[in-house]
Amino acid sequence: MQLKVIHTLPEMNALSDEWNNLLIHSASHVPFLRHEYLSIWWQTLGGGEWPHGELHTVTARQEDGQLVGIAPLFFTDNRDGEPALMFLGSIEISDYLDVIAPTEQLPTFLDELLDHLDSPLAPAWRVLDLYNLLDSSPTLAALKEAAARKGWSYTEEPLQHCPYIPLPGDWEVYLAGVDKKQRHEIRRKMRRIEENGQPVRWYIVDDEAKLDGEVDEFFRLMEQDPKKQRFLTPIMREQMRAMARAFYKAGWLQLAFVEVGGEKMAVYFNFDYMNQVWVYNSGLDFKYYEYSPGWVLLAYILRWANEQKRECLDFMRGEEDYKYRFGALDRRVVRAIVRR
Repeated sequence: MQLKVIHTLPEMNALSDEWNNLLIHSASHVPFLRHEYLSIWWQTLGGGEWPHGELHTVTARQEDGQLVGIAPLFFTDNRDGEPALMFLGSIEISDYLDVIAPTEQLPTFLDELLDHLDSPLAPAWRVLDLYNLLDSSPTLAALKEAAARKGWSYTEEPLQHCPYIPLPGDWEVYLAGVDKKQRHEIRRKMRRIEENGQPVRWYIVDDEAKLDGEVDEFFRLMEQDPKKQRFLTPIMREQMRAMARAFYKAGWLQLAFVEVGGEKMAVYFNFDYMNQVWVYNSGLDFKYYEYSPGWVLLAYILRWANEQKRECLDFMRGEEDYKYRFGALDRRVVRAIVRR
């Protein structure tokens, strides 16, 4: 393989089409590895999560010029204050991260990558500190073996739970598969809001001219939670607005609201990508809390996802109880740590 290091955003942008085409065939195909997402992330360093960083993304090509691997890395001081190479997207706002390579190319690519990182061409890193790999990622075993061949240490740490719901493609079949008490609760809450005496509407934003205004409404509902209000710094708002615009243009933003009497009660900021719904963030108007608007909007989205034959609804990181009450299965993301 022929390796090359990307040090600048223009170099990264020149690869956008090849990058996304490779991702389609990658062992880990998740929205947070799309070029659109990571290029936006880099411009704000994750909405200000990192005060500084140096781009050190490594690409690999075969002799015929075919792109077969991308290690989307940057160099910074990690949370422990150590000089580290980390995934672009680390840590807080990107639920799933990984290298980008087909399964059959992973072992060779990781061997070549570690050889590069052991050379004078690499920055003076002390730890390869990789967050948010799904516990099912083949990268974990391949990286462990590649590190062992170098005589380097490899450890894994479990991180957050990432519940998900496999969808049968039929709303009634889905409901029949959840706990009987929960099934009754879903129906009761949907019926209660629909019989409140005012018009009820839920919708997915489908007008680009209204997108910025709808994103403002998303922020308004989101910041009613004090914790989320602290999260929504000016630079984080810039990051999320840029994400919304890019994902809408790409065709996989699902910004969904529920209204009663023309008043927005709840919102979900999701991705409709790869025939799955990825639940990214949410907000609600607490003056309507008695109607459980978040639950009701989630139920509408689940019904829509079944009708549209989506294969899965992925709650991503977070082990909130309601996710399991809606029938979610469990898995985790992990942190992989390599030291020379």
